[in-house]
Amino acid sequence: MTDIVDELKWRGLIALSTDEDALRKAFADGPVTFYCGFDPTAPSLHLGNLVQILTMRRIQQAGNRPLGLVGGATGLIGDPKPNSERTLNAPEVVAQWVERLRAQIQPLLDFEGPNAAVMVNNLDWTQGLSAIEFLRDVGKHFRVNKMITKEAVARRLESQEGISYTEFSYQILQGMDFLELYRRYGCTLQTGGSDQWGNLTSGTDLIHRVETDAVVHALGTPLITKADGTKFGKTESGTVWLDPEMTTPYAFYQFWLNADDRDVSKFLRIFSFRSREEIEELEKQTVERPQARAAQRALAEELTTLVHGADQTAAVTAASKALFGQGELAELDEKTLAASLSELPHIQVAGFGPVVDLFAEVGLVASKSAARRTVKEGGAYVNNVKVVGEDAVPAEEDLLHGRWLVLRRGKKNLAAVEVTGG
Repeated sequence: MTDIVDELKWRGLIALSTDEDALRKAFADGPVTFYCGFDPTAPSLHLGNLVQILTMRRIQQAGNRPLGLVGGATGLIGDPKPNSERTLNAPEVVAQWVERLRAQIQPLLDFEGPNAAVMVNNLDWTQGLSAIEFLRDVGKHFRVNKMITKEAVARRLESQEGISYTEFSYQILQGMDFLELYRRYGCTLQTGGSDQWGNLTSGTDLIHRVETDAVVHALGTPLITKADGTKFGKTESGTVWLDPEMTTPYAFYQFWLNADDRDVSKFLRIFSFRSREEIEELEKQTVERPQARAAQRALAEELTTLVHGADQTAAVTAASKALFGQGELAELDEKTLAASLSELPHIQVAGFGPVVDLFAEVGLVASKSAARRTVKEGGAYVNNVKVVGEDAVPAEEDLLHGRWLVLRRGKKNLAAVEVTGG
């Protein structure tokens, strides 16, 4: 395949590197053993973490060996947040989250063959380390005047909150991780987000001090920005998680499907494993026929399949089509239907009422009189069936899975009603 450094650059995945030419040579001489760390500060990974996992996957596919580190130790501390101290989670909670994160990372890497991935936990080399050993053997190699210049630390020092010694020491722990992986596995590269650059280089600095002949590297991926100024990986309902119980596969699919035309090219290059030719063709289609949203659909299907599997992708695409009258709503399974309707404006009602009342109450129209006009003009639908009378009232047999009605005004305006009693 193409030189992996060139490939990462074309995809916009290199923001910072300790020495790009030296890294290119290391890959050429390869294979390179590299790692990326994920802290269990939540019960699931999110889209920002997915950037790192898929970058690991690309580097592995180029013939290198990844180490996926889930920080059972660093997760007990947490890297410094920009403006406030982290809440420390109980050790048993962190241990549970370690296993959840491992289960999310493992399907996305290859654990067979000559460059088989390895999962590691930094609790293995820290839990038996005494405070005195930590200070004498590791802490002595760090200089405070340099530590306080790291971006995350500097921002906290300038804030009213300040920074605790606990979070200040995080970069020492991460630096120790790189040293341990260098010694145990011959790991010579750490990857991560550019916002973690200070923590990444703490590892290279420590190795250079302790193992004077070692040649090691750090590579930082850029922070993803959106054209509309909102934060990547968030929707109106919150963070987009990889756990299907926290963000449903339907909502995950919709996140990509709703990507702005101005962003979709960037997202394709960062997240898709399609070839350059395929991506450039989708970029061309976005320019020439933006209304078809071919790039968004391709990205939504690929990423949902990668994270949630082909069966879930088939279910959510069927739901997406059925909601807009291109399939049978009654054929959708209850869980998928519930997930898709949760993304729509929706109300709960205790019993059946006139369709015009429901249209007004859920907000599809401004008033009951506007609802009557919509019905009269032929633009009102219940479960994809056109409403023909202004006095129409849904029947119990109309309920999908005995609970829901899907209302539609025109071709694209959707809402849901959940009937909780007869």
